Amino acid sequence: MNALGTIAQDTLALYVHWPFCVSKCPYCDFNSHVRETVDQERWRDALLADLGYEARQQPVGQLGSIFFGGGTPSLMPPSTVAAIIEAAEAHWGFARGIEITLEANPSSVEASRFADLAKAGVNRVSLGLQSLGDEALRFLGRAHGVAEGLAALATAQSVFERVSFDLIYALPDQSEQAWEHELCKALSFGTGHLSLYQLTVEPGTRFAALAAKGELPETDPDRSAGLYELTQEMTAAAGLPSYEISNHARPGEESRHNLAYWRYQPYLGVGPGAHGRRRGVATQRHKKPENWLAALSRTGHGIVEEASIKAGDRGVEALLMGLRLNEGVDLRRIERLSERPADALVNMSAVAKLQNQGLIEQTNQRLRVTAAGMLLLDAILAEIVA
Repeated sequence: MNALGTIAQDTLALYVHWPFCVSKCPYCDFNSHVRETVDQERWRDALLADLGYEARQQPVGQLGSIFFGGGTPSLMPPSTVAAIIEAAEAHWGFARGIEITLEANPSSVEASRFADLAKAGVNRVSLGLQSLGDEALRFLGRAHGVAEGLAALATAQSVFERVSFDLIYALPDQSEQAWEHELCKALSFGTGHLSLYQLTVEPGTRFAALAAKGELPETDPDRSAGLYELTQEMTAAAGLPSYEISNHARPGEESRHNLAYWRYQPYLGVGPGAHGRRRGVATQRHKKPENWLAALSRTGHGIVEEASIKAGDRGVEALLMGLRLNEGVDLRRIERLSERPADALVNMSAVAKLQNQGLIEQTNQRLRVTAAGMLLLDAILAEIVA
């Protein structure tokens, strides 16, 4: 096993998007996807048909990971999950140690289904705890409380082989001491993976509206940097060092599915709103469930857009994704993807300057952002990607 999972270069990743939410979500635009009832048999058949189309377009390669995400995928019938897993194995075959992840909200209703989902073939769950404080959960607009969330975590750990959960920090007025206490508690649960995100204000969210009205304090960069550095120190000391700017894991327990994205490996997307990258082609499915179903009836797939990715764009995408990882990128691979010399995509004079500042390291043909540079990742990417 290498330092970051066991992904072979020729494996595929599969993303299955389940669009329906059971409650309004403050982070996404799935509010229109709340449904009282869903025709489960119709949806299972439609997802299997969309999956079959992708198999015909990309018949070569084994699956290294499957990820069920979207609205509330943990409320998919386990029989549907099992049918998709069975069909995926029939289409492509499974690489040894395949990772099959399902996103879940930490509600008691969803936790009650974990055992059946594990029997269906899911071996990893990603749990959206988001905070270990009730007041913070209310601020974040979450429907669950801390007690319910921790009960769901305990159930997940008793059922699944691998468990990850996420937390959001750098909340308004959150002190370094408060975050240290919360992160210490999070590490005590013993999961092999943590996703730790600083609060960001995305356009179209409730937080963006609050910020526009002056009701959300502006982020202090120095405070955010201090919290980030504390996070790196504590997770590393606990044996879960960062392998990506916001993700931490025990060696070998990194998210293989997300690594496929960050390493710019091919991935297939099925279901409403799903994106994919296969054989130099970018795919995008219809976002609205009804439009996706109608497209499937007309054409046999849910794709709204399918476009070839120019070689130069492939190189840029691989750079932008790969430099998020502690391992960085191999410039020789960037050259192969982009079909041009690395210095046509990378501003080497900027790299030299940033290297002198200790923000970037270049060893032979490997380029990586240092721990200090990760604090300034967006600015660094803007400067070095030509």
